[in-house]
Amino acid sequence: MTKKRKALEQSSECPTPKGVLIAIGGKENKGQAPEEGSNQDNNANFVELGILNCFKSELKGENPLVVVVPTASSVPEESAEDYIKAFKELGLTNVKVIDIRCREDVSKPEYMDLIEQANGVMFTGGDQLRLTAILGGTDFLTLLKHRYTYDDIVIAGTSAGATALSTPMIYEGASADSGILKGDVRITTGLEFLRDIAIDTHFIARGRIVRMTQAIATNPGCIGIGLEEDTGVIVREGRNLEVIGSGLIVIVDGHLTTETNVHIVHTGAPVTIRNLIVHMLGKGDQYQITTAESYHK
Repeated sequence: MTKKRKALEQSSECPTPKGVLIAIGGKENKGQAPEEGSNQDNNANFVELGILNCFKSELKGENPLVVVVPTASSVPEESAEDYIKAFKELGLTNVKVIDIRCREDVSKPEYMDLIEQANGVMFTGGDQLRLTAILGGTDFLTLLKHRYTYDDIVIAGTSAGATALSTPMIYEGASADSGILKGDVRITTGLEFLRDIAIDTHFIARGRIVRMTQAIATNPGCIGIGLEEDTGVIVREGRNLEVIGSGLIVIVDGHLTTETNVHIVHTGAPVTIRNLIVHMLGKGDQYQITTAESYHK
């Protein structure tokens, strides 16, 4: 590597985030017993309020301010109330709701003040496209990213709220078995807290390995993280993952793939790919997100 190339790479490096991200696969326990027939039922890893307790343990300061953002939800009041109740069970009583429903709401000074003061932020589930369409390009999102980079803040998202944390962001499948055919999977830019990472949720329960594989085939420089329900990852320093919750996560790594037809076949044809690396990790397991350069030294 030439000195000039090395200097260019160093100058383009982003600072290591001081904040913590928690991405959750959906249906995390909020204080109720596990649903009969769910992946939590008779699961030795199941802990009541387990994931939300991990969120609490990462918060800094006395009486931390937790902000709930139910923007992704079609029933925001109900969704926010579920978290207020769950956090109360955990002893977190300083909880506020930022009820953003359109882009006009984003610029409200009281919401900016809450983001400035928050120790933790929780994005609820719903539709991830609502999050990107409403928050994208706003001062609200810029402030939250700044705080994630430079402050001890915890930013969590569940289901759609987790999917939106990443870029690229999967936002829709054309059918129940999405991913088999080219064009089945729709991708856009997420909120970009994690770059070159694609997060998908309800991963095993809804059989989403195939659609994640197509997403990675379109750009093998990305890492796919599939999160099962009541399961998540804590991301520290922007790249160090620890698995939490009762289920499994699936890592789909395309850096060393040798062949794919995604750029050759017409829309509607099956997508193929060879030599994917796939990891299945459970509670307590750790994983470090690596860059393309690490594979080719």
